[in-house]
Amino acid sequence: MGEAPDDAKSEIRILYVDEDEMLGLLMQEHLTQHGFEVEWVQDGAAALRRIADGGIDAVVLDHTLETELGLDFLPQLMALPDRPPVVYATGANDTGIAVAALKAGADDYVLKGSSPDYFDLVAATLEQSLERARFRRETAEAQELIRQQRDRAELLLAEVNHRVANSLGLVGALIRMQSSILTDQVAIDALHETQSRINAIASVHRRLYDSRQIGKVQVDEYLQNFLSELEASIRDDKRPHRIVLTAGPINLPTDKVVTLGLIVGELVTNAFKYAYREGVHGEIRVIVERFDEELHLVVEDDGGGFDHSSPARGSGLGTKILTAMAASLKSELTYDPACRGTRAILIFPVS
Repeated sequence: MGEAPDDAKSEIRILYVDEDEMLGLLMQEHLTQHGFEVEWVQDGAAALRRIADGGIDAVVLDHTLETELGLDFLPQLMALPDRPPVVYATGANDTGIAVAALKAGADDYVLKGSSPDYFDLVAATLEQSLERARFRRETAEAQELIRQQRDRAELLLAEVNHRVANSLGLVGALIRMQSSILTDQVAIDALHETQSRINAIASVHRRLYDSRQIGKVQVDEYLQNFLSELEASIRDDKRPHRIVLTAGPINLPTDKVVTLGLIVGELVTNAFKYAYREGVHGEIRVIVERFDEELHLVVEDDGGGFDHSSPARGSGLGTKILTAMAASLKSELTYDPACRGTRAILIFPVS
């Protein structure tokens, strides 16, 4: 005696594809007792037309069709967008064919028989295949929702970085305006240095706005942009120096790049101000290399050099910033005593 129809399955429509009309009628009779609605077609072309009309929740595909084999038709089913799950039916001694059907994309298989147990097995297999299809669909929907939320968060974060960069740019412009009305050269130089420090941070946020990597900045691109701006703002007839950057494609977390930018800005500014005599053209080289889990920064020039143990020239704020920034990277800034000019070296862990 068959099971009473299950209301939860009353709208689940099965397409049975088989050349055998008698078996098609039996499949309709028995699966209806399990609560399914069953339609029957004899070949692949008719199956495709019916699926295209919509409303088919699963397919039972027999190996022997009217004009072809099920294995020949199966790839066309697999190529359908949002295809229904497919249960492949084959003879009791054809397990090799069943395995081939699974490899071709069928969701499950059954070995054919004529007893009521066979139809019960088909019903159970369909239920399992429909449940797996539902799980895949819900997983895909959840992943799509996560992707949309991630994209929205990335867009918001990019906008935040854009606004921060603009705000810092505005602060830098105000400082530049303030310096233009001063006559005290010491104060003017101090404001220019402050503007350079702000630009170092603003440049990071501009890179974050343009980047697709959340929380990561490509160091070479960032330094190229920042040093070009720095050179343009400092270079004049008294200091006609050129900055040369050598750096590979290295990605670092945002906080490390901000710190690195401040250190490079201080060292390059010092080299511009003190390395060469007024009017003498000089070169300032910035080299960034990664060795395993360490980043090596070198800023060097061919100037006259200076005694690092002597009192700081100027306010000494730059030296304090360099010391603090190096310490935040768990490192210490050192100088190469063998260098004819000045070579500052910083080595810090990237992880």
